[in-house]
Amino acid sequence: MYILGISAFYHDSAAALLKDDAIVAAAQEERFTRIKHDSVFPTESIRYCLKEAGISLDEISYIVFYEKPFIKFERLLETYLAEAPRGIKSFMMAIPIWLKEKLFLKETLLRSFKKIDKIDKKKLLEKIRFAEHHQSHAASAFYPSPFEEAAVLTVDGVGEWATTTLSHGKGNRLEMLSEIKFPHSLGLLYSAVTYYTGFTVNSGEYKVMGLAPYGEPVYTETIKEHLIDIKDDGSFRLNMEYFNYTTGLTMTNARFEKLFGFPPREKESELTQHHMDLARSVQEITEEVMLKLARHAKSVTGSKNLCLSGGVALNSVANGKILEAGIFENIWIQPASGDAGGSLGAAYALYHDELGSPRTSGKDKMQGSYLGPKFSGEETKKYLDRSKAIYHKLDEDTLIDKVADALNNEMVIGWHQGRMEFGPRALGARSIIGDARSTQMQSIMNLKIKHRESFRPFAPSVLAEKAQDYFKINTMSPYMVLVVPVNDAIKKEITPSQSKLSGIERLKVSRSEIPAVTHVDYSARIQTVNKETNPRYYKLIKKFEQKTGCAVIINTSFNVRGEPIVCTPKDSYRCFMRTEMDILVIDDYILYKNEQPLL
Repeated sequence: MYILGISAFYHDSAAALLKDDAIVAAAQEERFTRIKHDSVFPTESIRYCLKEAGISLDEISYIVFYEKPFIKFERLLETYLAEAPRGIKSFMMAIPIWLKEKLFLKETLLRSFKKIDKIDKKKLLEKIRFAEHHQSHAASAFYPSPFEEAAVLTVDGVGEWATTTLSHGKGNRLEMLSEIKFPHSLGLLYSAVTYYTGFTVNSGEYKVMGLAPYGEPVYTETIKEHLIDIKDDGSFRLNMEYFNYTTGLTMTNARFEKLFGFPPREKESELTQHHMDLARSVQEITEEVMLKLARHAKSVTGSKNLCLSGGVALNSVANGKILEAGIFENIWIQPASGDAGGSLGAAYALYHDELGSPRTSGKDKMQGSYLGPKFSGEETKKYLDRSKAIYHKLDEDTLIDKVADALNNEMVIGWHQGRMEFGPRALGARSIIGDARSTQMQSIMNLKIKHRESFRPFAPSVLAEKAQDYFKINTMSPYMVLVVPVNDAIKKEITPSQSKLSGIERLKVSRSEIPAVTHVDYSARIQTVNKETNPRYYKLIKKFEQKTGCAVIINTSFNVRGEPIVCTPKDSYRCFMRTEMDILVIDDYILYKNEQPLL
């Protein structure tokens, strides 16, 4: 049985394909359209999934959309009516879109599928199903996990009504136990601060998380006193007098501005200590809520396992705090926790929850999250020849040896290997890599390669068996969704004068033997690499360790600011030529920048 899951029309549209309970393929539409966080119907993602499976649309048993549009429309109408006439401008902007394509979604889907394959309208309509938004998140967290039984937390901005849910997964069943409803949302509180600090909602939240360690939690009590009431079980209520997102075109209002005493930051303007302190404060609130929710989940379910999904589950710092607290023996986090992963969850929800199909557990079904397209050597060669690129084809051992030497010489390398990752993290298939020991590499990569803010931290990829030599971690972190402290043994002492630095000035201080991946608070968002899941990437880090004694390298996503992660050889070569990367590796081909023709 083939089941196609779809998420679309909000942000990060995607498609995922199951064959029974095995994942055949999954990809985000942005990787094909090259529009970051693209929300359009995932035409190209669906075409890819069908191609990967070698089937036609007619061979799909069910098509599942990741949320229920009528319930979401009900929430919009109730919210607008409750606050009328406030929000009339927002209402007039939203309703035409709903009436045209979102509300009568079956017709929209039919029109869209006609562009992909020949279809029988009646047969296709019989195949279409709808899951609830948080049901999709919960299913994406539990069913691909290795656990037979687990507590499941989903936390995001909002689905139909729910913003936070607790479920209990057992075998092939998920039972929802409790929920928190809109407008009370931890995700929207975080997004409000994202907006207020001058970043883009639904994409800039991770910048707030990265900015937080440069600040102090000076606004934490203000937030608790005025914005959010947090109960012992992790449930909460927001004071909506300070927010504008229910009916307005902004996240916050004048009262919010008066509370904090400074205006919303203009995009691209200077970041001040106020912004860093606000980021730190909302991050601490988020961690407090997530910890309380986790403890409540433990007390209610009695489970030793926890699964997480929803956009807030990408807050890797909060995830690390849950891990550190030791509330659960095992934690598994869906690597595509945002709306893109809802496509996968919708398919799983139908297969198990609705059809009652049996489930195999005991292993991680995400396959390292390498679920996207790969390209043959012939396809790559054709493109490189057409572009008049200068390249060298090497056997694997020679290639890895040369790349390890280049890393040791502090070169920056674009690394394109095998199937593309599903989700927001580059995991060694579409990555930019460098030497974690370099004191200059963070600023070089941020400013010259990624073209992004200098404060943004980079993540380490470490050999799984060597992770504890460098980091305080007692579990695997294959999906880069856990932030943990670096070990005391590799920390560097801070001088008295360095300890007095504040804000971005703290970035200049080398804090460990792997300074390029050690954040200012001595933490790192870690990826553990094992030979079974990504053998070539593992071999590269192993070779680098043999040459240098260091089993850690920098891993950041293969893209520049404002663009999605690369997908095709064409994307990779274009990104390589537009930046100051030194080397590009596409599978067996290696290209040196100084040999390339001028574009």
